Amino acid sequence: MADPGKGRGFLREVLLIAFVMLLALLIAMLLGRIPGAHGADTDTAAPRIVSARVVAPDHVVVRFSAPLSRTDAANFRFSQEKAPDLPLPVSAVQVRSPGRIELTIDRPLRAAEHYRLEVLEPPLARAVRPSSWALLLTVVLSSALINNFVFTRYLGLCIFFGITRKRDAAVGMGATFTLVMVTTGMLSWVLYRFVLRPLSLSFLQILVFIGVVAFLVQMLDTVLKKTHAGLHKKFGIYLMLITTNCIILAVPLLNAAADAGALESLALAMGSGLGFAMALFLMSCARERMELARVPASFEGLPIAFALAGLFALAFMGFSGLDFMR
Repeated sequence: MADPGKGRGFLREVLLIAFVMLLALLIAMLLGRIPGAHGADTDTAAPRIVSARVVAPDHVVVRFSAPLSRTDAANFRFSQEKAPDLPLPVSAVQVRSPGRIELTIDRPLRAAEHYRLEVLEPPLARAVRPSSWALLLTVVLSSALINNFVFTRYLGLCIFFGITRKRDAAVGMGATFTLVMVTTGMLSWVLYRFVLRPLSLSFLQILVFIGVVAFLVQMLDTVLKKTHAGLHKKFGIYLMLITTNCIILAVPLLNAAADAGALESLALAMGSGLGFAMALFLMSCARERMELARVPASFEGLPIAFALAGLFALAFMGFSGLDFMR
């Protein structure tokens, strides 16, 4: 009869040997020194472009895996991705460190644009594009602050003036609107990308988007009526007016017109919803304070509300010069 202790000891030895061999193989792969893998040393490998990014107003920082033999301006070609036949002049090249070069372009550059970098010797090419996460964050902040739909485009004013008399109702409407905005934006993007555009039915996009919004708002109205009757009563008719709200229809239409991807559509919908919620909150705080102030009789009600909205719009104009991609 076999001894079970010897069997377990043998199994432990086999597992230990396998673990050591796997660890040695992993270390060899990390060091790039597996014998006979390619028969070439990494130090003598041809240089390649590791990264390239635009630094406003007119610089491009490029990192290479190895130093280049030529670092003169004539060895580099820089152009816009949408116009590759029209190169932008490279006026100067500065070697910051081995493998890191800074190009000076004789034209203003935008960090959000797409460019193309080419090296003549050795022949290399790379697309210079902004970081995806930085671009998405820029879309969210721009749609919430710089291009706020209420204070800069004057859309959605019906709900804006109707629901901002009380702060709690404004906060609830802001959260509800953001939820509906994100859900509607993504569902509309799916329908447009996979149904309307392949079937050449883009002319029906307004009807389809209104139908999507109406379905979601009706479902939300039923849920709130059953679960939060008090909040549903505060919203009143303004909850159903979300169906034909200018903002909630503008976002899917803008995404469709720009042929935006899924992440860009999500960022625009989220930023627009947050911007509208912020506008409701700010306006409701100001109107509650205004009720305690002495207002001339001719300015009571909507006139003073329009004056407050104009002041907020002037304040939000200060965000117009922001560039989050610098």
